[in-house]
Amino acid sequence: MNSDVQIAGDPLAIPHLLPPVPAHPATVAGFAGLARSIAADRAAWAPLVRYDATTRWYHRLRTVPQALGSARAGEAPMGYEVWLLSWVPGQGSGRHDHGASSGVLTVLEGELTEHVEGGPRTLTAGAQRVFAPGYVHEVVNDALTPAVSLHVYFPGLTNMPMHPSQTTDAGATTTPPGILAP
Repeated sequence: MNSDVQIAGDPLAIPHLLPPVPAHPATVAGFAGLARSIAADRAAWAPLVRYDATTRWYHRLRTVPQALGSARAGEAPMGYEVWLLSWVPGQGSGRHDHGASSGVLTVLEGELTEHVEGGPRTLTAGAQRVFAPGYVHEVVNDALTPAVSLHVYFPGLTNMPMHPSQTTDAGATTTPPGILAP
């Protein structure tokens, strides 16, 4: 008896039988996987990195607009964008959120500290943080060596509201000084 593959051929060899490729990831896991795949392609991003002691350096790697016809009635079009950032020791983002955007932060090189309401978290190379709209944090390079990170925003980043630093009961700020980024 013949198998279906013997009779009809390999369905994966016939492109019109494959499901359509999504215009962009549709899940948190998909965006985290996108960030990991970009991170793994060091040859593509490493030559772009610059370090600037006077201001934070960043470079938009990719902007993907919404696929035509992919929004439901009444929904705003959504695409995504990918940013590459470098951090020299002492540089920070300032305390902020990302407006209506969700995101994935991936540390590519070095070490960063994420300051959040629950306290600081150290993120080393390979670490990822996923966040929803309205998530407030500050990212700082508290280490003695430069760091590089990758940021994926869905939808693309259009707003980054800054927030005042929090203070402890003793009056000290919980966010270390740093250079603010747009």
